[in-house]
Amino acid sequence: MNFRSHRRERLELSLTPMIDVVFLLLIFFMVTTTFDRQAQLKLELPEAKTAVQNPQQKPLEVVIDAAGHYYIDQHELVNTRIDTLKKAMQRALRQGARPPVVIVADRRTPHQAVIRVLDAARQLGLTHISFATETTQE
Repeated sequence: MNFRSHRRERLELSLTPMIDVVFLLLIFFMVTTTFDRQAQLKLELPEAKTAVQNPQQKPLEVVIDAAGHYYIDQHELVNTRIDTLKKAMQRALRQGARPPVVIVADRRTPHQAVIRVLDAARQLGLTHISFATETTQE
């Protein structure tokens, strides 16, 4: 009888190189990915039957969310004081320009927040003011 001595060697699977490759890929994708931050506000505009025509000048948009926070040029203001609002509006205006002001307010916005924007615009000498609405179909 010829017994062959079959000695089986244990197979060892080393996961270290695979983990290294995964980490390298992770670092590669983290470094090369561009993060585009879309900070669009979800607003529910009030409804109106008529629409305002687009003005010749680019309007100054003041966005007010449902909590009463202000946004000018898609940047949130640090507080809701009228002085802060006026300074931000002045920065957004070009030298000597008096563009129309469009107030884009959520339908649940506190009334005081809208009045504060109207007051700030009046103090800055801005007189052409309108409100953004959704048009209704009837």
